[in-house]
Amino acid sequence: MARRKSPLYSLGGWLLLFLLLLGVTFPGLGLGPTSHDVRPGYGVSELRWLSDYLPALKGTPGDTPVYVMKGKKEGGVFLLLGGTHPDEIAGIMAAILAVERGNVSQGTVFVIPHANNSASRHNNGHWGHPELQWLEITTSFGERRHFHYGDRLTQPEDQVPDPKEFVQYPSGEKFPGYEARNLNRNYPGKPDGTLTQQVCFAILQLVEKERVDVVMDMHESGISSRMAYMLVCHPRALQIGAMAAMELEQDGISIKLETARKEFHGLSYRELGDRTGVYAFLMETPNPGQEPNIDHPDIIHDPRAPLNHRVYVQLKTIFALLENYNLVSPPERAIRVSFPFPLEKLDTEELGAFLR
Repeated sequence: MARRKSPLYSLGGWLLLFLLLLGVTFPGLGLGPTSHDVRPGYGVSELRWLSDYLPALKGTPGDTPVYVMKGKKEGGVFLLLGGTHPDEIAGIMAAILAVERGNVSQGTVFVIPHANNSASRHNNGHWGHPELQWLEITTSFGERRHFHYGDRLTQPEDQVPDPKEFVQYPSGEKFPGYEARNLNRNYPGKPDGTLTQQVCFAILQLVEKERVDVVMDMHESGISSRMAYMLVCHPRALQIGAMAAMELEQDGISIKLETARKEFHGLSYRELGDRTGVYAFLMETPNPGQEPNIDHPDIIHDPRAPLNHRVYVQLKTIFALLENYNLVSPPERAIRVSFPFPLEKLDTEELGAFLR
């Protein structure tokens, strides 16, 4: 009997091997967490994984890097989340910029640029634009860097099939079935639940174990959405949010304030704030890629909401929140973060000028 050839002897097999060696990932191949071009700067003192807080995530598409930035002076703890919805790219780029260029002088900052790493692998066209798969940004050195433009939901092949109706745990609130894969409907999560629930549970464990004081979850909405330029606060954090909004207004940034509704469960700022006592916030900037009526949206240079401006607003909001948190907190729990350039430059120059 003729010996059966390995598929790697075929042209397609060799091509697959070549792409795997390059680090290209494919849905359904069980390759674990998606890799990203993130270049930690001098401010990063340690790299962890989300699976350090829930070992069940190790080796799964839900695992994701956690960058730790420790100041020389002890202080409070801040958690910055990007990529809860990986098609909301400004939050991811703000988190990457913090990792690559940020410095912490007091306290500790944990940064998770890709909170739902499964969803970051591929854009399934939730908003009607499946052609948006990559973000290409040219640095000041002329290098072209590429960043995943992902999807709103955990990849279907990484989780059990969607139920007809998603019953949120433990509230019992009912949502459409696909929301079972929405990271921002699954808090506080379950250690033995679906992949999405496990990611939420691991983030909750991080908040509890590391005694986090402030959480910011960065999001984007459509340009015409009422959520555009909105800061959502846990009720206990509303005072800090209001003071930050007034400070931003003085800098020419107008944001709206909203507080968490008691009857709406599963969201980061609501559940983390309720269960841990953290000051929890969610920020929304407008993204042309979330407007189904725009053909071939320009998610980087659209003049109504260019990416550099959206990243600027996200980071300015974080700075305003931390400054006002410091005013109402004991000095020994202060959190002080800086960048080696004025943030205002982000609003006038290409984002690539600030990346490593």
